[in-house]
Amino acid sequence: MMIMIVVCALIAYLLGSINTSILVSRAMGAGDIRKSGSGNAGATNTLRTLGKKAALFVVLGDALKGIAAIVIARLITSDDMGALPEYAAALFVVLGHNFPLYFGFKGGKGILTSLFVILMLDWRIGLIVAVISVAVIALSKYVSLGSMTGSALFPLLVLAFHWGNWWFAGLAVIMGALAIYMHRTNIKRLINGTESKLSVGKKSGGQ
Repeated sequence: MMIMIVVCALIAYLLGSINTSILVSRAMGAGDIRKSGSGNAGATNTLRTLGKKAALFVVLGDALKGIAAIVIARLITSDDMGALPEYAAALFVVLGHNFPLYFGFKGGKGILTSLFVILMLDWRIGLIVAVISVAVIALSKYVSLGSMTGSALFPLLVLAFHWGNWWFAGLAVIMGALAIYMHRTNIKRLINGTESKLSVGKKSGGQ
């Protein structure tokens, strides 16, 4: 069982390391997205620096690798192993996105990949996280604030819907804490009032 959990984690990490934002920016002749805008290899920075079309490809890529990691874990493991292989895949696909093997371990913040992982694990929790996050972004215009709100909400929702499933709760705490940690510079800017609000097609120093 432990071997299969490690295999699922490894596959997920390698999938997560395929950073769509970096690949899309290079394909468009824009070089490395990490040298533009906020320097973050994610959908928001892509939207700000390269526009909607590029950002759409990044969203699709980030979503697909999160979904694929969970689907593969389900396909190569048996039901009697429970959900542990899925939980391992969920965490490591996000770690791959944040610290990609193929791109010098400097990636994005894992929010979109995390969201689709959550939707795969429990669509109800994923839907609530998505709706509240989008609402916070719409009201505040801060993508980072919406992302962190959803990240903090995730463990609470797991406890509400899956009380007693401490593996799932532990995963939620780790993923939520990781997402907030990845936003540590955004937190400083929010406190200082220098965080950039959501915009399209211009370079800025936000998410």
